[in-house]
Amino acid sequence: MYAPQQAADGLVYVSLAQLMALEFKARALSFVARQPQGSILSGNHASRLRGRGLNFDELRRYQPGDDLRHLDWRASLRTGKPVVRTFTEERDRPALILVDQRMSMFFGSSHSFKSATAAELGALAAWMVFNAGDRVGGLVFNDQRIDSIAPLRSRKRVEALCSKIVQQNQQLNATQPDCEDADQLDKVLQHCLAVAGHDHLICLISDFAGAGPRTLQLMRQLAVHNDVIAMQVYDPLALDLPKNGRLLVTQGQLQVELAVQHPHIRQPLGDFLSGRFKDIASLLRRSQVPLMMFSTALDAHSQLRTELGKLGGPRR
Repeated sequence: MYAPQQAADGLVYVSLAQLMALEFKARALSFVARQPQGSILSGNHASRLRGRGLNFDELRRYQPGDDLRHLDWRASLRTGKPVVRTFTEERDRPALILVDQRMSMFFGSSHSFKSATAAELGALAAWMVFNAGDRVGGLVFNDQRIDSIAPLRSRKRVEALCSKIVQQNQQLNATQPDCEDADQLDKVLQHCLAVAGHDHLICLISDFAGAGPRTLQLMRQLAVHNDVIAMQVYDPLALDLPKNGRLLVTQGQLQVELAVQHPHIRQPLGDFLSGRFKDIASLLRRSQVPLMMFSTALDAHSQLRTELGKLGGPRR
């Protein structure tokens, strides 16, 4: 069990009722629906998601209209008659939703905290998987703990995942030190490798703080036999520092208040934050995993619709 519930306004802390209510909003969204031309999930490269896998069913005689790509040439030569392989679609597909609730996520400068945005995105992804008839599971992690929920085609399993997200979200507190365990994200991906054999959909929602070469390697390993989507949650402050006022910066247990109106403070801090943000985005793109980016200044659901290509763009 977790500590007494924080006031869940949906912007700093989330509630189970809030995440469960996202089922309706997720109905119009899909990870594998045919995407508009400009969508991140369209194209002929690794960005196209596989959808559900196919299981070999049987060999049978060729019939007019059969797909010639399914001809089994060895069997055809052996029998002297054209033979095709037939397949059945997997009835359901396992999905793992990875949701970051580390202290690096407990920040927001305008609309909501990164941790709350990630929680909403995790719930939306879980409902999308459930509505597609697939199995829902996930890993919810903070700086010290990784909670694992095995994939299952069940509304109760969606609720279990959302409950874990809420529990860890409610445990975040400004008085906690930022542990900055550089290995925690890699530990989560390593754990994911151990439980996701092949043909999983893996959705990683994080600010990717602490990501490095090992992170890149693990994401590539996951993507060999699975569909992996990276959702990077960021705060607009990383791209545009305010011109006036004071900014509280934390590092571990150290807290420093900076007067950002002074150019000699604002310029190097802005360069550091934007540089770190761009470095992580560049690393994620090198992984060849589809990357979606979500600002804490905007509604999570509307951004997800846009990133999935549900708004605008001509159909091919």
